[in-house]
Amino acid sequence: MNENMATMGELSCQPVQEMCEWTGPHAKEVVESGAEQQATQAIRGEYFSGERPLYGLHDAQVSDCVFGEGESPLKEARHVSVDNCVFKWKYPFWYADTVAVENTVLETVAHAGMWYVKNFSMKDCALQAGKLFRRSSGIFLTNVHFANATETFWNCEDVHLERVEAQGTYFGMNSRKIIADHLDLIGDYAFDGASDILITNSRIVAKDAFWNSTNVTVRDSFISGEYLGWNSTNLTLENCVVVSDQGLCYIKGLMIRNTKLLRTDLAFELCSDIDAEITSSIDSVKNPVSGRIVAPRIDGVILDPAVVDPAKTEIISGGERISESTMNEEHAQHIAGYNE
Repeated sequence: MNENMATMGELSCQPVQEMCEWTGPHAKEVVESGAEQQATQAIRGEYFSGERPLYGLHDAQVSDCVFGEGESPLKEARHVSVDNCVFKWKYPFWYADTVAVENTVLETVAHAGMWYVKNFSMKDCALQAGKLFRRSSGIFLTNVHFANATETFWNCEDVHLERVEAQGTYFGMNSRKIIADHLDLIGDYAFDGASDILITNSRIVAKDAFWNSTNVTVRDSFISGEYLGWNSTNLTLENCVVVSDQGLCYIKGLMIRNTKLLRTDLAFELCSDIDAEITSSIDSVKNPVSGRIVAPRIDGVILDPAVVDPAKTEIISGGERISESTMNEEHAQHIAGYNE
């Protein structure tokens, strides 16, 4: 590994260590205990309607309640726990701080539910509404289902997702410091522009995932979708399975370890500082800028000296180094198919 690649690897690890200082289990316990232990009043079994029925509620436990038609029922709530409730209308938790929600449903019209919130946890919840969580920080979700996660988690910070299922486009756009474990996400353009992300044991089905992202590590996960990771910086894949037509292109700093690239063609185009060890065959590689690519078999290699300097990338297929001058007839035929 050359000196530039070692530096890239060190940089990709640093944000993960910093994130864990806040988004670990201890921080989650602080949020939940802060919401529950300071409660001085209990509200149970009520039905609320009209605008802002519990505006500014603080130091309270709310359980077995239904919030009907009426905007912003718990706007500006502080140190509140919510259990076994249903929210039917818009903007239920805007500007809330230190709130713990469990066993609760946000129905379809309760969209834009959590904007500008801080220190907010949800557990065992079902969320039907879209555009949830914007410009928020200190978010902890456990066993939460998003039926419509479209445009959710935009411009958020310090987010921890555990056993979360979500379906919708543009999930996580421009957010930072995200840790996700057992995330099942279906929806194109996931994590566009996001940074400092660690994802483990997850499944992501998304076209254009991780575009324009910075410092992303994905481990022990499955990713399917064309054009994976374009225009990103410091992307790491470890022990993953990837299926991506023309995936992994235009990246600065790409590290891959013990990962399969299934049906992935024209990969690594104009990528620089590559350190890739692939455990499957690769359909084709096109014009990488610099680095090292190793795979059991690479069916096609395109190295155009008018576009890149072939000498700056080491490409090894089945133990044999491939260069512009040593590409065999099989590689040439494969390339011809793409040029037709």
